[in-house]
Amino acid sequence: MIIDRLSRAAQYRCLSPHISKAIDFITRADVETLACGEYELDGRSVYGIVQEYDTILSGENQLSRGTWEAHRKYIDLQLVVSGREGIGWADISTLAAGDYNSQQDFMPLVGDGHVLTLVAGSFMLLYPWDGHMPRLAVGEPEHVRKVVVKITYEDSSRG
Repeated sequence: MIIDRLSRAAQYRCLSPHISKAIDFITRADVETLACGEYELDGRSVYGIVQEYDTILSGENQLSRGTWEAHRKYIDLQLVVSGREGIGWADISTLAAGDYNSQQDFMPLVGDGHVLTLVAGSFMLLYPWDGHMPRLAVGEPEHVRKVVVKITYEDSSRG
């Protein structure tokens, strides 16, 4: 997991060509005015999703009431454009895994972790070993505009 400010996003281009394309998108597109929906940046290898929603699950025990998730095929780059959002995070080795859905690249998880706050202009890179729970309220629920870029995960250790 990496958390940083959009103003420093270019520092992460060296991680992979796909991550570089994702960073190009979030730094060059007018993410404040793009219509909500999907944007293919490199076919299904790298694509962006612009979304708006109200955060939920504020208060005590919010991590026990939400749904943890992880992905095997994609890295998530999550950029908060406006508002504040809590995102639960835990290493998947500390969570109990449910049945993986390969078509949706979605693995539900159960357990406990930490809530990290993303504010407007901050982003998070989440790898397959990063369990996460988005859409958490920081204090009172609020409206969030967000860009999620799905980036094909290339594990160099797989040979």
